[in-house]
Amino acid sequence: MPTDTVRTRTRLLVAAVTTVTAAALLAPSAAVAAGNGGDGPNGPSVKKTEPALVARATLSADHLESGPSSGAALTTPVNGRTGPFAGQVIPGFSAMTDNGDGTFWAQPDNGFGAKGNSADFLLRTYLVRPAWQTAEGGSGEIQVERFVSYNDANHVLDFPITNETTQDRLLTGADFDVESVVRAKDGSFWVGEEFGPFLLHFAADGTLLEKPHPMPGNAKSPQNPYLQAGETPRVRASRGFEALASSVNGRYLYPIVEGSYADDADLRRREILEFDTKAGAYTDRTWNYQTDQDANVVGDAFAVRNGVLLLVERDDFEGDQSVTKRIYEVDLTRSDAEGKLEKTLVLDALRIANPDLLGAGDGYGTGDPFSLPVQSFETIVQLKNGDLLIANDNNYPGNDARIPGVPDDTEIDVIALDRTRVQPSGVTVVAHRGASGSRPEHTLAAYETAINECADFIEPDVVSTKDGVLVARHENEISGTTDVGTRPAFADRRTTKLIDGVSVTGWFTEDLTLAELKTLRAVERLPQIRPGNTTFNGLYQVPTLDEVLDLARHSVSCDGLPVGVYPETKHPSYFDSIGLSLEEPLVAELSRNGLADADAPVIVQSFETANLRELDGATDVALAQLVNSSGRPYDFVLAGDARTYADLATPAGLAEIATYADGVGVEKSLVIPRTATGTLGAPTTLIADAHAARLEVHGWTFRRENAFLPAEFRSSADPAGIGDLAGELRVFLDEGLDGFFSDNPGLGAATTG
Repeated sequence: MPTDTVRTRTRLLVAAVTTVTAAALLAPSAAVAAGNGGDGPNGPSVKKTEPALVARATLSADHLESGPSSGAALTTPVNGRTGPFAGQVIPGFSAMTDNGDGTFWAQPDNGFGAKGNSADFLLRTYLVRPAWQTAEGGSGEIQVERFVSYNDANHVLDFPITNETTQDRLLTGADFDVESVVRAKDGSFWVGEEFGPFLLHFAADGTLLEKPHPMPGNAKSPQNPYLQAGETPRVRASRGFEALASSVNGRYLYPIVEGSYADDADLRRREILEFDTKAGAYTDRTWNYQTDQDANVVGDAFAVRNGVLLLVERDDFEGDQSVTKRIYEVDLTRSDAEGKLEKTLVLDALRIANPDLLGAGDGYGTGDPFSLPVQSFETIVQLKNGDLLIANDNNYPGNDARIPGVPDDTEIDVIALDRTRVQPSGVTVVAHRGASGSRPEHTLAAYETAINECADFIEPDVVSTKDGVLVARHENEISGTTDVGTRPAFADRRTTKLIDGVSVTGWFTEDLTLAELKTLRAVERLPQIRPGNTTFNGLYQVPTLDEVLDLARHSVSCDGLPVGVYPETKHPSYFDSIGLSLEEPLVAELSRNGLADADAPVIVQSFETANLRELDGATDVALAQLVNSSGRPYDFVLAGDARTYADLATPAGLAEIATYADGVGVEKSLVIPRTATGTLGAPTTLIADAHAARLEVHGWTFRRENAFLPAEFRSSADPAGIGDLAGELRVFLDEGLDGFFSDNPGLGAATTG
């Protein structure tokens, strides 16, 4: 991590990682480019894609269309609404098609989420015309012009439906769960649904043209009307064809299984199938897509050109709990060594520029930046000019992402993928355990928040499970960071161990398998200091290192560069002693994720020295020696080496570190000590000494709460009060600090800008 290698090396990755931004998939130009007259004091400027909201329109959540009443089964109040409703509800749009004339066909799903409560919901697709709100004005209202009712008037179906004995045989949400749609050149509709899962083919007037096409291999969901007694469904409930794309020429359809198969050991695998509309049958070609984490689903798909699809990947959280609301590109001809499609980030819908403040005041996420933090982000359409249209299914009346207690409106947003040139900062901002000042630490929520707050690197502390899987936890003892203490199934796992010479009582990752650990949920470690974070307790899983690496390498920083990962090996000597060495699986994970080269945006850190020396011979990525303000490395203790961290911070110690590491991560008081009154004192020579040894210096840890700030930057005597973090940081940066770890990367990034 020398000042002229790692930071520059990380910043010059641009040419090698052009697939990390969106422009390449929508235009032939390179996704990221450096130089060409835009150089600044920190090296070449970078071209990046800056998604911006350019148009928006909404339909009231309570809008009703003509038809019989709906929602009779909704007898429990939800967000102040109780059925039945005096007409047909429009519970958002699960899929849309562009007619090219300012109108769209917009298809809701099966109504109220289940067979049992949706028999009075009529399956339709609506012709809508948004009166866009743009920078030039506009009402921002969605006009519903007419609808087409899906029906089985030709008696194609051979199982009973809700309206079996009626002439029109209108289909309802108890018959099919329609979730995705494409329009054929003849005006007919191909629909992906979830109860089968089936592909359904409707005429332009909504009449079912042929029998439902079942999945290959007779794979069924629990709601399949042909499921036999004792037959095991392979498709999980409500995890059928949420997404469906059509090849540009209309010949092939690409239905995507929303979730993992019930019999699949890989819970992150989603299968893409291919259906030949000319032959009326599935081909034998399939592809594997990997989600960012187990619970994520594929919400929609759109073909931008033959063989290249945009996929919506989302979680089931909403509002400020949201983690993944993303659009990725996949090329069906490009898979990695494990046979999974390589994916490229196109849009993070939680970070969209909104310079014109469209929709401002409509609730959470409608300022600048804008976000679509809804639970069911389920629509993606690329418009003819290259802009992206996105929309939501609001699960009426259940979702309230924008305003708690108020059902979400149906909204359609248009996003332009503008190109801009930015000058990277010369200071490295490391999100300490993620944005741990605003989300429980070491969760994908904390890491995603950090990325959106413009962190350059995210930091996972790495420990091992019983079955040798590396996971992100600050310590291997997890009673303070998970809800393990409330789980009766693990009561007998509580024990006392000697960790680095200290007796520790609690629950330990090395005593739980990954499957067991995944049943736990994260909690805030400092509830007295950060009570706001406790609202997220019990929501998020403990992520694996692989999941953290995947999130980073599929993300783009505010500087337009790949997001880096800064893993710390925790208690490496202890884990060696119990046969769960951290170094080999760490190197293997980096290699498997394509992050093992010298130019990879990775820095591995440790408080011990021996494992860094081992890693120096095992990997080409940058290494950082952590240096505390007291004590000594535990491998020194085991080896009988009397040296302390203070010895490592001397010019001689730093010169030795430079033989195996690229930089140092130092406790900040080693740079500027505190006085007896708690104020900042006189700076030391550590930064100059480290630079003389060609080591970069990153300081830790910078936090905004008064409890962690020097006295002159505190706002009050309240330890949880928010002080002047920017003021403290400026003092350290003026001393030449190359980078810093912060629980509040957004404030840190703003200070360096």
